[in-house]
Amino acid sequence: MHRSPHHGFSIEFAQHREYVPGDDLRYVDWKVFAKTDKYYLKQYEEETNLVCHLLLDVSESMLYQSRESALSKLEYAQCIAAALAYLVLRQRDSVSLATFDHKVRALVRESGNPAQLKQLIHVMENSTAEKKTATGPIFHDLAERLNKRGVVIILSDMFDDVNSMMAGLKHFRHRRHDVIVLHVLDPAELDFPFRSMTKFKGLEQLPDVVTNPRSLRKAYLAEFDQFNRKLRQGCRELNIDYVQLRTDQPLDVAMTSFLSARMARM
Repeated sequence: MHRSPHHGFSIEFAQHREYVPGDDLRYVDWKVFAKTDKYYLKQYEEETNLVCHLLLDVSESMLYQSRESALSKLEYAQCIAAALAYLVLRQRDSVSLATFDHKVRALVRESGNPAQLKQLIHVMENSTAEKKTATGPIFHDLAERLNKRGVVIILSDMFDDVNSMMAGLKHFRHRRHDVIVLHVLDPAELDFPFRSMTKFKGLEQLPDVVTNPRSLRKAYLAEFDQFNRKLRQGCRELNIDYVQLRTDQPLDVAMTSFLSARMARM
């Protein structure tokens, strides 16, 4: 649930504000002008619907699935996206979807029609994850394409250069979107449980590596922790909600925890 995030010209009067060049003269309050000899506009509370923009990462790394998880990162993110779309449409708001890797693969414009859910699921089910990601440039591109200000929800493993991603996320904030990062990770990526000699398959055009994981576990965890801390800090500085989701976590638990925390803050 939500309140209107901004003012506009609608049926519910909110306040006056001074006229500035370029404002629509239709909304000048001539009665106030007659009394004060100054131009003021009638400003009303805009009765707008929420617009929720779902941005789904379909790069190759999202296909990863360890033995501890029933779903790959992509499947888990698709389920979360479908559930959020369902909730948004149930409260008669609008939702859009963009899938991306190093370019925008599909873009379904916002709609509040109940049939929108079927369209979004169709697009997600037909997404192929086989390319490298480029989140920074993609976020800049989408920030310009998403004309209606709303809530931007990013579902991704965020495996990219943090500085580039932060620049793209800052563009969304500059466009006055409310931004939420749902950081989808497999438990094996977080815990690195490998013990015996292992062949790690390269994704997103990286080579395969055969190694003893015991020898690099400490360095891997330190590097991964540094990456996560930098990502969290960047989101915090931009006033962006950051939520880490593990694919071994039940979907209902993940959704309830996220939505409850957000509602409490709102």
